[in-house]
Amino acid sequence: MGMTMTQKILAAHAGLDTVVPGQLISAKLDLVLGNDITTPVAIKEFGKAGFDQVFDKDRIAIVLDHFVPNKDIKAAEQSKQCREFACQHCVSHFYDVGKMGIEHALLPEQGVVTAGDCIIGADSHTCTYGAVGAFSTGVGSTDMAAGMATGTAWFKVPTALEFRLSGKLPANCSGKDVILTIIGMIGVDGALYRSMEFTGEGVKTLSMDDRLCICNMAIEAGAKNGIFPVDDVTMAYLEGRSERKPVVYTADADAEYEKTYEIDLSKIVPVVACPHLPENTKPAADLGDIKIDQVVIGSCTNGRMEDMEAAYNILKGNHVADGIRCIIIPGTMQILRECVERGWVTAFIDAGAIVSTPTCGPCLGGYMGILAAGERCIATTNRNFVGRMGHVESEVYLASPATAATSALTGYITAPKEV
Repeated sequence: MGMTMTQKILAAHAGLDTVVPGQLISAKLDLVLGNDITTPVAIKEFGKAGFDQVFDKDRIAIVLDHFVPNKDIKAAEQSKQCREFACQHCVSHFYDVGKMGIEHALLPEQGVVTAGDCIIGADSHTCTYGAVGAFSTGVGSTDMAAGMATGTAWFKVPTALEFRLSGKLPANCSGKDVILTIIGMIGVDGALYRSMEFTGEGVKTLSMDDRLCICNMAIEAGAKNGIFPVDDVTMAYLEGRSERKPVVYTADADAEYEKTYEIDLSKIVPVVACPHLPENTKPAADLGDIKIDQVVIGSCTNGRMEDMEAAYNILKGNHVADGIRCIIIPGTMQILRECVERGWVTAFIDAGAIVSTPTCGPCLGGYMGILAAGERCIATTNRNFVGRMGHVESEVYLASPATAATSALTGYITAPKEV
């Protein structure tokens, strides 16, 4: 029996010729990731276990992004703990105010992750890096602690679902519409502990930003990971960026998939995930009577350059509706700088929006956009659980940057026009 991309990467990192679904393995890690919320817990477990050094100072990344710049005393103390640990162990990939960004936008941008890697991160959206052909998955802080010390982690080899893509997306749709459509099809547990593997001719029509967005939300379908094949788009993205030589794995022709889903990208429409689950998807065009109070464009799902461009193309020369709070959060300092240099920040401000330093802030109900009881937000984030962005009686609608920006202009959930 042949192996999938994910199974090949895991076999290689376990030093095995082959692996089969359900097999327990110990694999060597290329990168261990934590943020300002999860790393302090890992540091505590690291000490409790008696570890006194990290396995490789160049294979650990600590990104301060959730509550940075610090929102309160507790956040400041957590960040201080991360700084002290990074300094003590000479962690080379430490990102603080001034050079930080939202971790899952920052690490691909900086070339810290690459094709063929085996990566764990103490953040559930670590599955993002499958977009560059890596196996990456979220773990708990205890596993992060063990990974930092030993450079290894254990896995149960997952079975796989194949999503065979064909066609090309309409101009008013993006990767966010693709993954929301898929989650709406299979449900939030439809890929539980499975690998979501994207194949087919349609792959080549998707940009790297689309792929990063799609893999980012694999966890919202319960998946262990999401992964795209390495093609010319991938290699062009990694060229001059990747700090390690990419290693390309391809699925065997006889790789076994538990199920195959055929997805015609040309038939995708702008969709919105209504409260309170990412699977509760409906066409944006069917929701025009839902009034909103706030718009958030950003997050580890949709804070990249193409997301900023989609917002700019809709907001430039226009103005957000009265009473609407529109918050735009570029994913990294590099993206923020490019938005400034292109004049997009000025356009956002002229449109009545505010622009923030990179932060996860509002996505998890932390800061920079908390909702009060009865308020509704349309956001380009990844979760819309009860109380996710504030009060338990608030509502979050998930959408693409184009849908969110269009809705900011009308004050109601509105599908973007085809261009």
